[in-house]
Amino acid sequence: QVQLVESGGGLVQAGGSLRLSCAASTRDFSANIMAWARQAPGKQRELVARITPSGNTVYADSLKGRFTVSRDNAKNTTYLQMNSLKPEDTAVYYCNAGGGTYYFGDYWGQGTQVTVSS
Repeated sequence: QVQLVESGGGLVQAGGSLRLSCAASTRDFSANIMAWARQAPGKQRELVARITPSGNTVYADSLKGRFTVSRDNAKNTTYLQMNSLKPEDTAVYYCNAGGGTYYFGDYWGQGTQVTVSS
């Protein structure tokens, strides 16, 4: 069983930055592909970014250059640095573990709200 706890969300003005964290309670964190997804009201959950155990990353095309995913295997934590935020980035952001290159895993955090005001 993997438990994921996100933190770092909040209210920010357009153009601002936020850094989300996801702490994982698993001994096998370093072996897991970690991902961030988001879900805006009335929309489907979508991939934001993935990071493999070795640090290779994949981003949604629309977010490249603004968002950066990273991980600290010693701390069982993955991060999402979000810069130049836009109102359309407003969503609940979720951490995910146990997935593969093209799919999410079974483990989700509770989500953290990010609201970007114009």
